[in-house]
Amino acid sequence: MADITIFENANRFAVAGWLVGKLTGTGAITVPGGSTPFPIMDALTDLGAIDWPGWAVWPNDDRIVPEEHEASNTGKLRALLEPAGARIVPLAEDAAPPHFALTWLGMGPDGHIASLFPNTDPQVDDAQVVRRLTPDPLPPHAPFDRITLTIPALLATDAILFTLGGAADKRAVFEAAASGANDLPVARLLGAARARGIPVTVFA
Repeated sequence: MADITIFENANRFAVAGWLVGKLTGTGAITVPGGSTPFPIMDALTDLGAIDWPGWAVWPNDDRIVPEEHEASNTGKLRALLEPAGARIVPLAEDAAPPHFALTWLGMGPDGHIASLFPNTDPQVDDAQVVRRLTPDPLPPHAPFDRITLTIPALLATDAILFTLGGAADKRAVFEAAASGANDLPVARLLGAARARGIPVTVFA
């Protein structure tokens, strides 16, 4: 995994510090939902070192619920980053995602990224940049249809960051994907990132 940089045992402040060094100037980023990234984003806003008015923030994916619903990634991003000046861009099926300065991803133990679950068979050459889909099985903690960036949209980036939250099962799946030992959605993205020379950083 010579093309992947892995940081071990990193806490949320370490990830936030890395992000501060990465997000200079202006541009657009795409960020994950779920339980791991929002505490990191809390730490990031506490540091106060990013000029958020210069940044557009896109969710990787979202649950198809109203923004005021507790399951809405867009609603959480608005509450956290809009007061700091960031422009939050909700996903829509006709959206035109930009080239991102950073694609920040989480990953499930089943190897899904964004809402590209194994059953959705995501393709590296997908003609669409945004898709509406239904995970199968639906995650019990968030049993909703999804809207998601596709692999080509996620790969339109200068760099990729994964935060795995210290989970051993996720680490094992990620390492197998990085070595080509599986064909899960994360493996497809990593293979395409390697072919395109996109640097990947992992906080395991």
